[in-house]
Amino acid sequence: MFALAVSAAGFATIYLLRHCAGPSGVARSLTKTLSTGLLAAAALFAGAPVLLVAGLGLGAIGDLLLSRSGARTFLAGLVAFAVAHLAYTFLFLNAGAVPANLIAPERNPAALALLALGIAMGWRLWPVAGALRWPVLVYVGIIVMMGMAALSLPIPPEGPYDPLLAIAAASLFILSDAILAFELFLLPATHRLRRISPYVVWVPYWLAQALFLAAFAGLT
Repeated sequence: MFALAVSAAGFATIYLLRHCAGPSGVARSLTKTLSTGLLAAAALFAGAPVLLVAGLGLGAIGDLLLSRSGARTFLAGLVAFAVAHLAYTFLFLNAGAVPANLIAPERNPAALALLALGIAMGWRLWPVAGALRWPVLVYVGIIVMMGMAALSLPIPPEGPYDPLLAIAAASLFILSDAILAFELFLLPATHRLRRISPYVVWVPYWLAQALFLAAFAGLT
């Protein structure tokens, strides 16, 4: 399991250094997919919860799809990640997250702040997302729900997992997606920040997936 996780980190580093801001191609797709796919394999061999394996596996599928160009593959990748976030949400609920905090986030100020952030993101992206506005809005809702579920995990935990790592992972995932949304829909095509935005998206994203594995597969 540990060797698979280390291999995943190696492919993630290769992707970061050689392919992150590059054009679509076999090498780019392969390194990006293996970066998360090997984490899913590590979770599977570790006997981790099925929902964790599913979330990581769907993330690998999403990585493959988003490594290609085209509106259809982007939408398919968005769907893959949305279902991955649903898997993580149910993983957290099974681990003891309090469902009432998803319905009444005022019981959890951090969850309430995240909900406000999600509403602000949806409001800002709606007029600029074009034909993707509904899929993007649904995706924002799902990832916010995942984050709220993570913030609702009991501390100390009710099982063999690390809730603080899970919360960190969810936070990094939301940060990465927020930066990606800014890059895709708000940042001008010629802006100089586009030179670094793919790297700023990739690092917190991959760390989030690795921390999900660490939190629920005993890699700490």
